[in-house]
Amino acid sequence: MNEIRVAIDGPAGAGKSTVAKMVARRLGLLYIDTGAMYRAVTWKAIEEGIPLSDEQKLVELASNLHIRLQTNKQKQSVFVNDTNVTEQIRSKEVTEHVSTVSAIPGVRTSLVKMQQKLAQEQGVVMDGRDIGTCVIPDAEVKIFLTASLEERARRRMEELIRKGVQVDFEELKSSIAKRDEMDSSREFAPLRKAEDAYSIDTTNLSLDEVVEQIVSICEKQIGTKL
Repeated sequence: MNEIRVAIDGPAGAGKSTVAKMVARRLGLLYIDTGAMYRAVTWKAIEEGIPLSDEQKLVELASNLHIRLQTNKQKQSVFVNDTNVTEQIRSKEVTEHVSTVSAIPGVRTSLVKMQQKLAQEQGVVMDGRDIGTCVIPDAEVKIFLTASLEERARRRMEELIRKGVQVDFEELKSSIAKRDEMDSSREFAPLRKAEDAYSIDTTNLSLDEVVEQIVSICEKQIGTKL
C-alpha cells in the first residue's frame, strides 16, 4: 500500500487540493501539492521584481529555488529557501499570474523533476493539471476531477471570504474561465484528462463522497480493501 501513487488532475476550483489531502490521510500517503510549487515560483518572481515576460530569468529562478513542502495533520506548509510562504502564495496577485509562469516549459521541466523524484521515493497523492499525463503517467490510480464553472467560482469565493478577501463573483468566474483556457491551450503539458483516468464530477458531491469514490477506485485497482 505504501507504494501506490495517486494522480489527481483537474481545473481550478474542482476541489483537487482538499480532496487530495483527505485521500492522502485516509491512505497514509504523502500529499504533494504541485500547484503550490508553481505558486511559489510565481511569488518569488513577483517578490524579486522579475518581469513575468522574461522566460529566461524565470527558468533560472525555478531551477535554483529550494521549495520544501511540510505536511502535518492539519495542513501543508510551503517554504521557499526556508521562508514560510504558505499564505503569500495564495494572494490574488499570485493567483492571477501563476498560469503564465506555469506555462513556461523550462519552469515546468525543473518542477516536474522535483515532483517525479518525490514520487519515486514513496507512495504519494499528487494533484495538479498534468500529473497523470506528464508527471507520473504510470501512476497506479489516475483521477480527473471536474465541476461546473459556477460551482468552482462559488467555492473559490467562499475560500477567499474566509480569509477576509472581498471579491466580485462575476470577476472571479471570468478569471477562472480565463485560467481554464490558458491551462488547456498551453503548448507544453496542457491540462487534459489522461486516457485511463477516472472522471468524477464534484459539482453536486460532498468532499466525503468524492473521497469515498477515489478510495473505492484505489481498492479496485490494487485488489484489496483499504
